[in-house]
Amino acid sequence: MMDGTTIDTPTTEGRAPFRHDGDELETWYKVVGDLGSGIPLVTLHGGPGFPHYYMLSLADLATSYGIPVVFYDQLGVGVSTNLPDKPPDFWTPDLFIEELENLLQHLDIHEFDLLGHSWGGMLAAQFAATRSPRGLRKLIISNSTASQSMWTKCLDDLTRALPDDVQTTLKRHEEAQSFTHQEYRDAINVFYARHMCRLPSLPHELIQTFSSIGPKSNVLFSMYGPSQLQPIGSLKDWTIIPDLHRIEVPTLVLNGRYDEAQDECVLPYFQHIPRVKWYTFAESSHNPHWEERSLYMRIVNDFLKG
Repeated sequence: MMDGTTIDTPTTEGRAPFRHDGDELETWYKVVGDLGSGIPLVTLHGGPGFPHYYMLSLADLATSYGIPVVFYDQLGVGVSTNLPDKPPDFWTPDLFIEELENLLQHLDIHEFDLLGHSWGGMLAAQFAATRSPRGLRKLIISNSTASQSMWTKCLDDLTRALPDDVQTTLKRHEEAQSFTHQEYRDAINVFYARHMCRLPSLPHELIQTFSSIGPKSNVLFSMYGPSQLQPIGSLKDWTIIPDLHRIEVPTLVLNGRYDEAQDECVLPYFQHIPRVKWYTFAESSHNPHWEERSLYMRIVNDFLKG
């Protein structure tokens, strides 16, 4: 941080109209800082289907380092247009890339940096690799896999390291698809405490994110599935590995030592992106922007300004 100094930063919120296949939709956004004061960092939240709240620690980059930060809820999520009746094939990475491009145009952003977390990092990688977006200066892929099959393997490996009774409970309820049963919730919380967020008390923003996800979140269930540990949605065969060599901008890859995104999931980014750095947070799991907050912000700031 800047010796404890806090920069006075304006905050604005709004909605960007987005027309898609005849539907009139809206993307809710929040800007912390002045877009005219420097190159903004646009953030992509995870899920798919997790609203932006848990990303708000990144506002530190505006208040302590003077970097304007853009948050938004992707379609089907949070304060943006919810579409509970859309069929599963409506929800695609291309849809969310089009939404991102529309938001950039709405905000009149011509040069920007991009940070995606978890699913947001997958989306950011696909955007950078397949669209060669004009104006993208630097890319940060945080706690993300390069392949969903690798992600599933990492989840399996981490699950097998849990206590036997927890594994048994998870397996029983996964097979029965009884994901709302209290036994299952208690067992999955053991996994979360090791690999989602290792802080003794969850930040309010993380709790707010989880509590705002409905029991039948259309985008989450369509793209990922109802189980955290067994992805069966439309992303189950997703991979960006064949296209990673096409990412032209300097890229920073981040993960945590105890992350769901284990090194195996992250390694292809480091192997195939031409200009890339990789940092692993020694005391973090899947949310180092909370678990090692100050260090995370310093590393991101140094990369963006380096």
